[in-house]
Amino acid sequence: MTETVQKTIRSSEIDPKFKYEISKMHGGEKLMRCYQCGTCTSDCPIARFSDTYRPRQIIRMTQLGLKNRVLNSDTLWLCASCFTCTDRCPQDVEVASVIRVLRNLAAEQGHIPQVFKEQCASILESGYAYKIPELRLKKRETLGLPPLPKGNPGSIRKTLREAHLLKHLETKE
Repeated sequence: MTETVQKTIRSSEIDPKFKYEISKMHGGEKLMRCYQCGTCTSDCPIARFSDTYRPRQIIRMTQLGLKNRVLNSDTLWLCASCFTCTDRCPQDVEVASVIRVLRNLAAEQGHIPQVFKEQCASILESGYAYKIPELRLKKRETLGLPPLPKGNPGSIRKTLREAHLLKHLETKE
């Protein structure tokens, strides 16, 4: 049986304007409709296999104004964006969209899990999310398959720079 650790909420952690900021952003407009029924969590395929990922908890923390807890949480990044939570919500809260908004804010502040930073580094280097092993490239050639298309890391770099995300992804040397 897993233990749930309750962390005390301090008044200094609460940003009462946070829920309103999110509600004004595209995708977060319906945040305040949530009355915590738990349908989003009970139907979530990720929550079934995770002891920590609970869409309902993310929504509630956002409503309470626990901005830093939400944006610094690695569990925020576990959402598969399958929209099951949104499809099943009886209040029509776009839970997956709220989570996307929160991820975007977290990324803008530089709170991006290392695994995603590494994946981005690969995209910026080659245009591919993962480095393709030389052995696989040779196997394609022996099977008579065409070479893989060249990635366009320059275009990706430009897009990320314009979105003000590049500074959070590039490694400092």
